[in-house]
Amino acid sequence: MRIGFITDPLDSLKIKKDSTYAMMAEATQRGHELYVMQQDDLVWKRNHVYAAMSQITLRKGSVRWYALDPASEIRLSDLDCVVMRKDPPFDVEYVTSTWILEQAQREGARIFNDPRALRDHSEKLAIAQYPQFLVPTLVSRSANQLHGFIDEHADVILKPLDGMGGQSIFRVTDSDPNRNVIVETLSDNGRRSVMAQRYIAQIRDGDKRVLLIGGKPVPHCLARIPKPGESRGNLAAGGTGVARPLTARDLEIATTLGPELARRGLLLVGLDVIGEFLTEINVTSPTCFQEITDQTGFNVAGMFMDELQAACAAQS
Repeated sequence: MRIGFITDPLDSLKIKKDSTYAMMAEATQRGHELYVMQQDDLVWKRNHVYAAMSQITLRKGSVRWYALDPASEIRLSDLDCVVMRKDPPFDVEYVTSTWILEQAQREGARIFNDPRALRDHSEKLAIAQYPQFLVPTLVSRSANQLHGFIDEHADVILKPLDGMGGQSIFRVTDSDPNRNVIVETLSDNGRRSVMAQRYIAQIRDGDKRVLLIGGKPVPHCLARIPKPGESRGNLAAGGTGVARPLTARDLEIATTLGPELARRGLLLVGLDVIGEFLTEINVTSPTCFQEITDQTGFNVAGMFMDELQAACAAQS
């Protein structure tokens, strides 16, 4: 197969833990040809979607982990599949990329995750479809609504709808002297919507990343345990990742959501679960492949490549 990856700049990838690298390494072992491009390489012209892309070869034991052939413009539909792995921010340019990739689909390109599903799926708000798994939650840009929620639940988490990696997440209590300025700042004085969730004390045991691949759960999650004094478990915020088998509740959530998300074209999904509660449904570029594999021996990238190959064959 000829597989294209839309990535962030290659030199920004930390290959000892990067999931995109794990996918590439697994694909290389299987003999697939790999091509890389970035979001700004996508172009629509002459009534077709192209990208300036380079064939990539992974190199072990050298200063640079990859070698690139000279870039050339190739129609996305000439590849066997394209894997969208651009990290957020989910901004206008990201949305524009999904429009371009959707046009490439019309020309016969096979793209994962499905660009329309990426565009239509809010990683924060999608949990509203599964109220049976939620802690009390509010989404509003009204200061009165947000303060009322804080008063009702006494201890809450506030976060922007477009954040990633634990950025701009605040734990706020009803007696917090900074609550007014936090609400004003996060909501931009009522111009931006904010998600409020009742604080879940089980965060001390980890914010679990449960991976769904092809609608099926990886049998181990990665519990991201906050560092002392923190209420955020995100690895980017200093959390420690500990792989664990899925609990009965994790499996209940995963097997309920998995088939429907797969039907929408979401080949790879990262569920965030704290204690018994679903808190986010991540679809842009879910991670934790290498941490789970290193600690358990389960080949997450192998499961992903099996499902990618099957999905490509099904769309051929």
